Parts: sequence; C-alpha cells; structure tokens
Amino acid sequence: MASAPDPAALATALDTVADPSGGGGIVATGRAQPPRLADDDTASVIVDVADLDPAAREAMEAAATAALASVPGVLRARVLLTADRRERRLIVVGSGKGGVGKSTLSANLAIALARLGVSVGLVDADIYGPSQPRLLDAPERPFAEAQRLLPVETRYGVPMLSMGQLVEPGKALAWRGPMASSALGQLVDAKWEVDVLVVDLPPGTGDVQLSMIQKHRPAGAVIVSTPQDLALIDAARAISLFVDTGVPILGLVENMAGYVCPHCGEISDPFGHGGAEAEAARLGIPFLGRVPLDRAIREASDAGEPPAAGGGEAAAPFLAIAAALMERMPA
Repeated sequence: MASAPDPAALATALDTVADPSGGGGIVATGRAQPPRLADDDTASVIVDVADLDPAAREAMEAAATAALASVPGVLRARVLLTADRRERRLIVVGSGKGGVGKSTLSANLAIALARLGVSVGLVDADIYGPSQPRLLDAPERPFAEAQRLLPVETRYGVPMLSMGQLVEPGKALAWRGPMASSALGQLVDAKWEVDVLVVDLPPGTGDVQLSMIQKHRPAGAVIVSTPQDLALIDAARAISLFVDTGVPILGLVENMAGYVCPHCGEISDPFGHGGAEAEAARLGIPFLGRVPLDRAIREASDAGEPPAAGGGEAAAPFLAIAAALMERMPA
C-alpha cells in the first residue's frame, strides 16, 4: 500500500511554482492558500489570480496542478482559481534621498486619512531602516494565520506592519535585494481589511521600489522633499522612476518648510522655502502642501504620539495634506 501524502510536502511542491509577479514561490508570496489533503488523498489549493490575464491564469492552474500531483501519494489534484478579493489602493510615499522626513509624513498621513474617514493601513517598507513601530508605538510582533501575517492594530485606528516588528531591535538586516523584496511582499500581501494601504518606501530608486511597482502596481505615489535644491534633485529622480513605470504622481509634499523661533516668533528658513512647490509647478504635478520644521512634531513622533492624531496646530498640515490627497486618489 502506498504511503499517505505528507501535507507539508504539498506546500513545498507548490512553492516551486514561481509567482508571476516576482518575490518567490506562490506559497511564500501568499498567492496560494495553504493546500489541503482530503481523506481520499485528493490535494487541493486555492490560488489568487485576480491580477493575471487569461493566459497567465491557465498557465498557473496547470503548474499548480502538476506540482500537487508530483507529491508521492496524491491520487488527484484540484486547483481552484479565484479573483474574489478585496481591492486595495496602494499609495506609496517615496523620496529620492533619506533624511527628508518621509517616514514621519507617512505615519501622520495615514492617521490623518483615518481621521477623515478612510479605511487605511500602513506598511513600513523601509526594510533596512524601519521606524514606524516607534512612530506609532506598535512594537508588538504580528501573528500569522494561514501563512499570512495579521496586521498589528494601533491606538490610532491604523493597522500596521513593519520589519521592525519581526526582527530584534537594533539588529542590522544585511539582506540583498531579492530577500528584501520577498519580505516586502509578505508585508503587503498580509491579511489587510482596509481600502487604502499607505506604503512607506525606503529612500532611493532601488530593488524594493521596483519590486513594489512590478508586483503590486500602486495606485499613485506621494513624493516628499525638503525645499533645498539638493533634495529636490533627488526627488526629481524618484518622480522620474514612477512616471517611467506608469505610476501616477499624486503630489509633492514640502517638509521642514520654515521654522518659528519659540523665543521671538521670527520665521526662518534653514532649508529654503517654496522649492518643492516651484518644482511641482515646473514638473506639472500637484503640490499637496508643506509641513513646518517644528519641535513639537519631532517630540511627539519620538514619543510614539503622531501629531496628526491630536488637535491644534501640529495636526493641521497633515490633515490638509490628507484632504488634498483624497481629492486626487483614484476611485
């Protein structure tokens, strides 16, 4: 008598089928649900093909069926293709360089959108320098269900996932591009129950950005820059990447724009003023607004209390930017 199939071997076999969108096998990326084995040794699996064309769906069904059938002891293999999933709009927040306040803007933008009634989650895709667990005071390690991560709830009404919740605090991630891209896929393909996902990208225009664009096809991009010329040069490169890959630019945000002296009230512009707005006009893209260089924003962010969650002047620029973004987000 032939031995019964090993259930673990089913997942291993399925994961030899490459996800057409990249990031690894179809089990690792979450495209395939955990396979099941019936009492009559029939192996079955549900595969999400919502983003595949008819030819790719047919190829996926054939490959998954063959993979299941290859496991010793399997008498029949069944593959159910489904395109029934909750559609999410991914809004990526990027910058051409680090140090411009992109992560702080991402956290506060997500919270401001939630305050304006949007069902929104936050992905910290800055794999090498995750800061969202600190910004949202959510260091808890996420649980998994059916090999998919469950987003961590925060006290601000914005569920969140970050590599910072999965690794030891302070530990460096010496990962090459493919590993980082695979990790990003697990964060984005988690069990999100939201309509909009704000994705805090790492600075620059490397593997993580390209993987995000190719696999997840963002609905739009928000670019963050300080007013100074050097930052705007790099911001233009980030804009060029998204334009060249067909991702709509929803707007440019000018961060650290103006500093009010707490002693005399005089306004100074250590990083310049109006540079991002002028660059947006030159490139023909929307200007969403500016955030001042404010000590209160820094202190609240360091304490895990994003200013967008509160009232007063510190929350106002983020709420205004969120409102401007809502007018430009695809339906």
